[in-house]
Amino acid sequence: MVALEPVGLADLRLAGGAQGFNWLPVFIADERGLFEKHGVRITYKRMGSVEKATMAVLEGEADLAITPPEGAVADFVKGGELRIVAANAVRLPMSIVARPGISSLAELRGKKVGTSSLTEGTAIYTQIMLAEAGLRYPGDYEFALAGIHTKRWEALQAGEIDCAPQPAPWNFLAHDQGYNLLGEVSAAIPEIIFTAIIGKASWLGANSEFVVRFLKALIEAHAVTNDQANDAVTLPIFQRITTPDSQSLAGRGLAYMRALGMWPERLAVPDKALNTTIDLMVRANLLDEAMRGAARGVFDKRYLDSAA
Repeated sequence: MVALEPVGLADLRLAGGAQGFNWLPVFIADERGLFEKHGVRITYKRMGSVEKATMAVLEGEADLAITPPEGAVADFVKGGELRIVAANAVRLPMSIVARPGISSLAELRGKKVGTSSLTEGTAIYTQIMLAEAGLRYPGDYEFALAGIHTKRWEALQAGEIDCAPQPAPWNFLAHDQGYNLLGEVSAAIPEIIFTAIIGKASWLGANSEFVVRFLKALIEAHAVTNDQANDAVTLPIFQRITTPDSQSLAGRGLAYMRALGMWPERLAVPDKALNTTIDLMVRANLLDEAMRGAARGVFDKRYLDSAA
């Protein structure tokens, strides 16, 4: 994509794995005309997995992605071009959901755990949760690449996996249907960069004013999302992207995420959240301890500073 002038509507290819619940501010920005207001037109690229979303940016198939940041961190410390430019979500609104008959994390020994990736997001959170119950990976349980949260729910129902981390409102849906909630991920990991806006340094530099316009639109959308007074706008969109058949479940999920403080004000990347992301990568053997300090450089704050 060539460099863009900051006039008129500019097209942006935005990638993600599932483009589900955590994308609520994006869809609000789109449907409320906030992107258009700032001169941006979005082309959505649903990649089916968080790793594919990261690769789409790295390979030039997408301009930006909203996805867990671990792939960008790993690329950066190897001298790559991926950068974090803002945070999209800084809480983990999910539970460890197990099939009936499993009532504790310790009972997952020898079991199969569904995840969307082996190197990003859900796999890391699950390892931390199970480690607190004395279970180590590899050895004490196995991961199954079951896909995004909707696919993990299908796999749980089919008996293909024994448990999976499931976000709200699917955790509530599972509990209502007799599945067991073994623990809240946010209790073990209070603050983290759950999903970030990532881009490629060369593209970001060539399109800096365009990136700033995109971030300005999302900053406004986050403010709308976080204000309960806007539920007449936010809840129908959240219901559509989560549980179309149940406004009640959607309402529970939205209230749960908002209470956690999931969507950061002004897309801020808190030091604590970034440090937690890096720390968990080290603990999951996805990042060398010696690279802990260097990894913080993955966040290029210039674009967010300009947007704010």
